[in-house]
Amino acid sequence: MSAIIEKNQLTLISIAETAKFYTSLCLGITAFISVFAFLFLIPFVVDPAITSLMADYEPEPVTCVGTQHVYAEGLTNCSWASCREGCTREATRCHQIYVNYTKIPFRDWKPPLNVQWDVVDTRFLINAEGCGYPPSVNCSEFARQYGYNTAGTPFPCYYSRVYPDIVVARYSWDDTLRHLILSITIPNLLFAASVGVLSYWYCPGCGKTCNKYMHHFPAEDDDYDDNSY
Repeated sequence: MSAIIEKNQLTLISIAETAKFYTSLCLGITAFISVFAFLFLIPFVVDPAITSLMADYEPEPVTCVGTQHVYAEGLTNCSWASCREGCTREATRCHQIYVNYTKIPFRDWKPPLNVQWDVVDTRFLINAEGCGYPPSVNCSEFARQYGYNTAGTPFPCYYSRVYPDIVVARYSWDDTLRHLILSITIPNLLFAASVGVLSYWYCPGCGKTCNKYMHHFPAEDDDYDDNSY
């Protein structure tokens, strides 16, 4: 009987050790991926989001009118681009769109006889970074919507209150802040949780550190001789 009990105990210990091994492996991979994910998100999400928040774009769209659309080819001619598919590569073909804008909200726009533009012939970007990846960013569609034969047609846009010459077609303060918070918190929380569990399991001093204060509390069945004094 005792042999059977001992065998069952060894089986349970073996299952627990196996589960601990695979759990540790998953936690290690999670911590590794979290580090690289955070490093990847810094240039693509964190830095652009911080830049957008610091630029302090007008949250309500104002009124823009296109004035010029230039399609250029070659690295020399594409020193800047209104839209770029791929933020890490140089543009060899680019659309350069210029606009006038007034701070009149687009929802209140009524074509006056003489428009007093706040800024004229400034560069127009698809978003705060001026680039992105398909399918969310399609430069050909962007050019058809805001360039070519659409000059003189009013459309909503967003200008920077810190840098008034910067005008973008897409901006949302809520989305920018949400992406910034998620890109910072999720990888770091996953990394901290994974490393914390692994440290508790495999660091010899962690268990002692967590349990050392328990020795200061007496057990319930300890006897105290209050009359010994």
